[in-house]
Amino acid sequence: MATTSKISLSGGEKIELIGNLTTMLTAGIPILEAVNSIAEDTKGNQKKILETIKADLMQGKQISTSLASYPRCFDKVTVNLIKAAEQAGTLEITLRDLEEHIQKDMEFADSIKFAMMYPALILVVFAGVMAVMLVFVVPKISTVFSRLRVTLPLPTKIMIFMSDLLLKHTLYLVGGILIIGGLFAFLYKRNKAGLLELFYRMPVVSKLMKEIDLSKFSRSMFLLLSSGVPITSALELSREVVFRKQTAQLIGKSREMVMGGKKLSEGLRTGKGIIPSIVIKLVEAGERSGSLDKAMSDISTHLDYQVANSLKMATAIMEPVMLILVAVCVGGMMMAIIAPIYGMIGQVGSM
Repeated sequence: MATTSKISLSGGEKIELIGNLTTMLTAGIPILEAVNSIAEDTKGNQKKILETIKADLMQGKQISTSLASYPRCFDKVTVNLIKAAEQAGTLEITLRDLEEHIQKDMEFADSIKFAMMYPALILVVFAGVMAVMLVFVVPKISTVFSRLRVTLPLPTKIMIFMSDLLLKHTLYLVGGILIIGGLFAFLYKRNKAGLLELFYRMPVVSKLMKEIDLSKFSRSMFLLLSSGVPITSALELSREVVFRKQTAQLIGKSREMVMGGKKLSEGLRTGKGIIPSIVIKLVEAGERSGSLDKAMSDISTHLDYQVANSLKMATAIMEPVMLILVAVCVGGMMMAIIAPIYGMIGQVGSM
């Protein structure tokens, strides 16, 4: 277990593995033969996982047992989905649904990465411009100012201080950055959940993360309920897929209320400001018609659309804001250099 717990797969590798297995099982190929055939054409961590599955199948174990030994590749929702499917004899159907689930998770991750690319590029360009200014421009201007003994404004003094720090005290600067980075890494390792929760509460991020949480929750509930997993177990497992602590606590409270004989919609209704009223209405409709899994699927589709729109809107807002901030910062640096020069010209002109 110590070795398998370190093995991981990318989203693409998981989709490829599950997709190949789904195709072969749908074609009527026996599970052991399918695993054997796929293992012949794979390598790396995929091959290791398939070899474990093959060995366990030959010993009479289930695939879910094999996957459970790879926690970094397959979460509890995935393992329990496959376990329920094996018991119900619907493995190929569940694997197809699971493939779509992983695909949507990848699309979420790719959308967020794409949305962050533009701000990251702007910051890199700004850092490059600032480095050129501090290394090449400011030292020369600073020499001229020191010879002329000009009274410098505060922004210019700050620029000269930063330039001196970068050029004359490089080791101290690098050491300070490493210490701060190491301290942040230590705090992140010790209290990852707390730091991420602070990030999730940021103004723009908060709304987006709430929608992503609800989308992941509803999609997981749909998969688990449609596979025959009891609602209390589905809620317990779905609680682990969300990001925000507030959402996880609400799911836990809802589970306790369901165990006490109440409906899921009643539990979700206690989360004011967390669960939109339309989601609660859809859950109530699903409970009345006995098709809660279908209601969760509809909720997931609705929230996927909302998340995509929120990401587009956030990106559209972020682009001009970042450009304005960079323009203001670069303009401020230029003014810090130009202002003393204009001051000198004014003094010369008044003589």
